[in-house]
Amino acid sequence: MLYNLTDIFSKEDKAITIDVPYEQDTISNGHETYAILEKTDLHLTLTNVAKGEVQIEGECRIVCEIPCARCLKSVNVPMELSVKEYVKECEIGNPEATEEMPYMDGYQLDIDALLGNEIMINWPMKVLCKEDCKGICKVCGKDLNEGDCGCDSFVPDPRMAVLKDIFNT
Repeated sequence: MLYNLTDIFSKEDKAITIDVPYEQDTISNGHETYAILEKTDLHLTLTNVAKGEVQIEGECRIVCEIPCARCLKSVNVPMELSVKEYVKECEIGNPEATEEMPYMDGYQLDIDALLGNEIMINWPMKVLCKEDCKGICKVCGKDLNEGDCGCDSFVPDPRMAVLKDIFNT
């Protein structure tokens, strides 16, 4: 969704508060695409803080479905998003400045890009279904949280491989 900031830039000390629905149903982190299960509207405040400078502040909450890093079960991950950005009118036409502001298209604020950027900043490094998740068996693929699978889990020490070869001859 695009929102025109021309009116905000033109009047000093002008402030607008709006609730904007987040229209995306999925989010991609560059590798995978994940479902957004719950989302609230973005409560957005646009304020002209100085001549040619607009402050963008907003808050919303989403819940994404992300697989556990060990056992691949789906985990509902809540994210509290808080946006605080400054846009200077003199930087709008500057190609170098627009690289740092991918959520601006001229005087248009791209709200989906703004929130997408904030989601990537808050994206968890590792998601676990529980702290002591045992993962899946490397041999048969059984979920080890449900019980032992009985596979041989012995991993030989690679430093002893030379001795193993001596005894096998």
